[in-house]
Amino acid sequence: MKSQKFRHEIKHYINSSDYLAIRSRLKHIAYPDRFAVNDGSYTIRSLYFDNLNNKALLEKINGVNQREKFRIRLYNHDPSYIRLEKKSKLNSLCSKDSVLMTREQCQQIIRGDIRSLLASDHPLLQELYAKMRYQLLRPRTIVEYTREAYCYPAGNVRITFDSNLRSGLLSRDFFNPELPSLSITSRGQIILEVKYDEFLPALIRDIIQTNERRSTSISKYAACRIYG
Repeated sequence: MKSQKFRHEIKHYINSSDYLAIRSRLKHIAYPDRFAVNDGSYTIRSLYFDNLNNKALLEKINGVNQREKFRIRLYNHDPSYIRLEKKSKLNSLCSKDSVLMTREQCQQIIRGDIRSLLASDHPLLQELYAKMRYQLLRPRTIVEYTREAYCYPAGNVRITFDSNLRSGLLSRDFFNPELPSLSITSRGQIILEVKYDEFLPALIRDIIQTNERRSTSISKYAACRIYG
C-alpha cells in the first residue's frame, strides 16, 4: 500500500485578488501539478464515505484530534485513473494512503457489492471492506471542485488553489460528467491549501503570506454535507 508520512497542512480562504497575486509569484519558482490541463487547472470529483451515524462528519465538526475519511477520487472525469484514498488526521498533521481502482470495482462498491474488496490482497481495499461490512460505511455525497496546484521541491511543498466547490448532494452517479450539483462557496471564494514535510521554506512562506493570514479549519466534505 502506498503510504505517505504525516505532513503539515494549513488552509486559508482567499479572494480572487489574493489568488492572482500569489499565483503570479508562485509561477516563477514552482512547477504545475501533473494533472493540469492547458489552462493549468483540473477538475477533482470525490465520492466520500460515512456511516449511518455520520461519524466522519461529526468528528470533523467536533474537532476530534484523530480521525479518518475514505473517498474515491476521479480527475478530469477520466475513469481510466481512479483512486481509493484514506485521509488520516492527527492534530495538525495529515497523511494519505491510496490505491488504484478500476471503474468496475468502483461501480460495484457504489451498488453495495463489496465482494471484490474481500477478494483483494491490498490492505487498503481490505480495510474498506471491513469498515463497510462491520461499521456500515457507505458512499454519502459527491464533492467536486476546480484545482490549480504547484509543487516546490524544498520541503516537499504542495500549494493548491481550489475554487468552484460543488456538492452532488446525495447522488451516487459518480461517473456522470453532467451530474447536477449545487455551488457551495460564494463567488470569488478560493481555498488555499499548503502541505509540506518538516519545514516550510521562507521563500514560500513569504509568497503565500501565511504570517498575515489566519489558518482555519476547512473541510470540503463537511461543507458539501450542509444540505444532507
